Amino acid sequence: MNVHDSERMAGMLEDAGYVPAEGDQADIVVFNTCAVRENADNKLYGNLGILAPVKAANPGMQIAVGGCLAQKDRETILKKAPWVDAVFGTHNVGALPALLDRARHNNEAQLEILESLDVFPSTLPTKRDSVYAGWVSISVGCNNTCTFCIVPALRGKEKDRRPGDILAEIQALVDDGAIEVTLLGQNVNSYGVEFGDRQAFSKLLRACGDIEGLERVRFTSPHPAAFTDDVIDAMAETPNVMPQLHMPLQSGSDSILRAMKRSYRSAKFLGILDKVRDRIPHAAISTDIIVGFPGETEEDFQATLDVVEKSRFATAFTFQYSKRPGTPAADLPDQLPKAVVQERFERLTALQDRIAAEENRKQLGRRVEVMVTAQSGRKAEETHRLSGRSRDQRLVHFSVPGGAEEPRPGDLVTVTITEAGAFHLIADPAPDEYSLRRSRAGDAWDRSQADSCGVPAPGTNGRKGVSLGMPSLPVRAS
Repeated sequence: MNVHDSERMAGMLEDAGYVPAEGDQADIVVFNTCAVRENADNKLYGNLGILAPVKAANPGMQIAVGGCLAQKDRETILKKAPWVDAVFGTHNVGALPALLDRARHNNEAQLEILESLDVFPSTLPTKRDSVYAGWVSISVGCNNTCTFCIVPALRGKEKDRRPGDILAEIQALVDDGAIEVTLLGQNVNSYGVEFGDRQAFSKLLRACGDIEGLERVRFTSPHPAAFTDDVIDAMAETPNVMPQLHMPLQSGSDSILRAMKRSYRSAKFLGILDKVRDRIPHAAISTDIIVGFPGETEEDFQATLDVVEKSRFATAFTFQYSKRPGTPAADLPDQLPKAVVQERFERLTALQDRIAAEENRKQLGRRVEVMVTAQSGRKAEETHRLSGRSRDQRLVHFSVPGGAEEPRPGDLVTVTITEAGAFHLIADPAPDEYSLRRSRAGDAWDRSQADSCGVPAPGTNGRKGVSLGMPSLPVRAS
């Protein structure tokens, strides 16, 4: 969600006439912040401190801070870093260009924090990070009351977009060349609560299946308490919905789940995974887990390890509990010592790394379709491998056999997996084990590269498409 918000901010700035900075010096620096964990606070104020002398040496430079931490800290940001020019929250992302203009005109910092959504973010201009894949918000905010989570206080109650608006934005993305979308929401499977349709999310998934040219559909994140069988059926029966599911566990201890106000228990969680795997046998399931929640005993932690062992997650995002002011959990007794939390965290990550490696080894010898990404692995220069994501979202580093055509980002290759690690797969295929499918997304990548170099792409008459939020206006040759 934060990455998608950053795309909106970049889009608005470009729409207002700004261009991406070249080199080390920028006229404007925007921080889009998270507040889920304490280290986000520390990183923001550390970076602002680094920029203070840079701004002092460059009159006219502006710094803006937005997002969840801005919504939470408000005036505190300007007290700690008075050289900041604009502070805006989660509900008024669209105010960024105006705040910068006002700060420049008035020669004083501008603070604007709204308590409710001003404009649904998806109506704002967007500078998307990728031409071959895109994020699409289906809702913002959350109606849950998890005691560790500050998100509802900062993003507000759930607001749902109308299905037609969502599908129009997806169609616009596909028209511009994207072949993959990820549906975003704080709790995607409660989508429809505002207009009273409990099966709205499964219907939305099925409707995505009717969009010609849309090859991959993903979503994040659902909540186990509201995850229903109609969603599993839609995933299994809609060919372009990928065999991948992110299902946050948070804890395997029922007593800790109760203290977290997570309205499910470990048996229900495991039952959901069983149903998913029954309908989608090769589904890769990932999760979120918090270690060291207040009052967590060794028995509670062992229950988490037991559920992780049974769940066989492909990957897990594991976090040490972070005390967030304003959340109920921050005031609970029995806050755990850092050393205890660290030791448990290391045991959990060791277990999950072992399971991930074992699950990845099951992929050896399999033929997988990989959508090529623009990002390569750290060792790409040494190995000469490209990177991409399989249908189940596993990271695959692959080589192109000598004499074979190289893919572009957005193209699809089918390869045989030859090696497996805990965090990635490797494919070094023989010529007869490698096939390439050039895609519309790869064509869109070529156009974007031509545009960035100022060279007209074939068939565009030198004109570019302009993204104006939802729906966008694709520019076609006459």
